[in-house]
Amino acid sequence: MKIEGPAVRLTIFVGEDDVWHHKPLYHEIVHRAHVAGLAGASVLRGIEGFGASSRIHTTRLLSLSEDLPVAVIIVDQQDRVRAFLPQLDELVTEGLVIIDPVEVIRYVGRPPKTAP
Repeated sequence: MKIEGPAVRLTIFVGEDDVWHHKPLYHEIVHRAHVAGLAGASVLRGIEGFGASSRIHTTRLLSLSEDLPVAVIIVDQQDRVRAFLPQLDELVTEGLVIIDPVEVIRYVGRPPKTAP
């Protein structure tokens, strides 16, 4: 798949402890994005944050939290990302979902491995 030029970035903020059918929610989001044929997804673990509940989650030693913020980031063409949004309606019951316009400068995968 080749992406270049205008695109959108879909960012889903959830908690590290959020689950979907006994599996991490971020894992299910990435799995569904892959099945949907989106260009790619990355999961980033935050070291500190708070959301709608105003409860601070942090990795600081004296106030260790088990539910750190997690961001799932997906970049693809706008129509493909918008077609994926109904899946998030089903999955994300707490969190934040945002879409930003971006410009893709370079998107290159690894070449396939060849047999020795």
